[in-house]
Amino acid sequence: MSILELFKSHKGLYHVDTLKKREFIIVNTLAVLIGIMGGYVAIILRYMIIFFQNIFFYGTFSFGETTILKHSLGPAVIFIPAIGGIFVGLLVYYGAQEAKGHGMPEVMEAILFKAGKIRPVVGVVKAVASAICIASGGSTGREGPIIQIGASLGSTLGQYFKFRPNLLKVLVGCGAAAGLAATFNTPIAGVIFTFEVVLFEFKTRSFIPIVISTVFATFISRYYLGDFPAFRVPKYSFVHPVEFGFYLLLGLLAGLLSVVVIKSLYGVEDFFDRLKVPEFIKPAIGGLVVGIMGFTHPEIFGIGYETVEKALNSSLPLKILLILILLKILSLSFTIGSGGSGGIFAPTLYIGAVLGGAFGEVMHHFFPHFTANSGAYALVGMAALFAGVSRATLTAIIILFEMTLNYKIILPLMFACVVADGVSWLLTDATIYTMKLKRKGFLLNLDMEVDPLELKRVEDVMNRNIIKVVSNDRVKDVFELMVESHHHGFPVVNRKGLLIGLITEDELLRDISRGKENIPVKDSIAAKLIVTYPDENLHRALHKMVLHHVDYLPVVSRKNPRKLLGIVSRSDILKILK
Repeated sequence: MSILELFKSHKGLYHVDTLKKREFIIVNTLAVLIGIMGGYVAIILRYMIIFFQNIFFYGTFSFGETTILKHSLGPAVIFIPAIGGIFVGLLVYYGAQEAKGHGMPEVMEAILFKAGKIRPVVGVVKAVASAICIASGGSTGREGPIIQIGASLGSTLGQYFKFRPNLLKVLVGCGAAAGLAATFNTPIAGVIFTFEVVLFEFKTRSFIPIVISTVFATFISRYYLGDFPAFRVPKYSFVHPVEFGFYLLLGLLAGLLSVVVIKSLYGVEDFFDRLKVPEFIKPAIGGLVVGIMGFTHPEIFGIGYETVEKALNSSLPLKILLILILLKILSLSFTIGSGGSGGIFAPTLYIGAVLGGAFGEVMHHFFPHFTANSGAYALVGMAALFAGVSRATLTAIIILFEMTLNYKIILPLMFACVVADGVSWLLTDATIYTMKLKRKGFLLNLDMEVDPLELKRVEDVMNRNIIKVVSNDRVKDVFELMVESHHHGFPVVNRKGLLIGLITEDELLRDISRGKENIPVKDSIAAKLIVTYPDENLHRALHKMVLHHVDYLPVVSRKNPRKLLGIVSRSDILKILK
């Protein structure tokens, strides 16, 4: 029974407007529940990380907060992230493949391409895998996991009540916003991020429930953890108009470095995809690399908020800041790229903070009377780097204000963020979130304008009931079959059923007109075979048809390009636009 059917009376259906209003009430009631659940899940994830961290680094079973920086394991610490990686690899491989990586692409894919449906098990596996990964020193953050977990909660509730897809997506957005807001104590940024990155829409039907979820999630978080900003920093301010030039340069550097971060992460992922070892072993290999780096610089282990706060308070020397820029990028790339589980939000804030801190140290050294302390530049660098990698620039501006409660530096913060965003946009056509979707064949417009042909895959419209002809069939027999079936093209297979080509009506008529109606059809097919794949989007498939002047494409397996799975026509694709 759908949610609308719940409101049928014995006398008939209520008026449509009445149904929509009642549906609206139910959605917002569920938004309260999702917000409360999201708040508690954020707290549980936080203490899970603490618990596992105490096991890995201190050998104790405790929920008392400790710091990785003060461990006494010596060289043995090299192997801790690898051990954690083994557990993560097994959990993801046997539990839920969607829990691999930083989680946001999977949430976006569910929203855009799967009608908001996320398997309930994903949230459970993501929570445990991410907690272990972060606690064992993996260079990731909490926000990606909690967004995916919250989204899974929203999707599960929506599927239980059988909501139609557009409302199911709203509940997914409620869970994502609730998780982010509760994790960082940033309710406004939680709402903005969801609209900028997750939902790709801004409507009353989604705005109200998402705000409701965020309010309740943040209330729960504040009730148990206190109402404090994520980072305690001095009240930095804009010192001199000359600083605009310095913040412009910082924005340019952040934009350039954001592209390096994206390329590094997916470059390492490509390396591990090519690596011929079992999938569940790969996170352990990535963890070992992180452990080697962390042996000399344990600041890169885990979320790294202690180091970020030191950068924000101008407490780190220039040499350390420069080293940490490189090591944090590499440790993030090897953690996520090898198949670890965790978010990229906190690591990008970390990289931005040490970049800004290093830049500020140099500027303050040469221009002490015109610049604030390096911590001010670290604060701006955090937001600018995140704006560059995600292009969620409004979120970057708002979240740094909420995390520090420092409004006096808002002007350079805004300026550097849009500069970084612009530089990143000029240099790459994908963000750290959308790159994974792009590699799957989905080309998203980052201005919230999505081509409907990019939202559908070939497998969504292809014809699986295929009429195949065998290579030795005669041309005239195939033409008679084509007339009877009202088709204009058939795939041609050999005696083993493997695809060798495609025969069209035009090619058959050509040979018949030349008196070749008795030749085998294999001698009539075009020499070049153009194919498509089930996971390819319709935009690419249509582009192939136009480019090669064909109306049909055989659909084949990527693993075996001669295994025929179906056929797709130009008319099948164009129906999506009607």
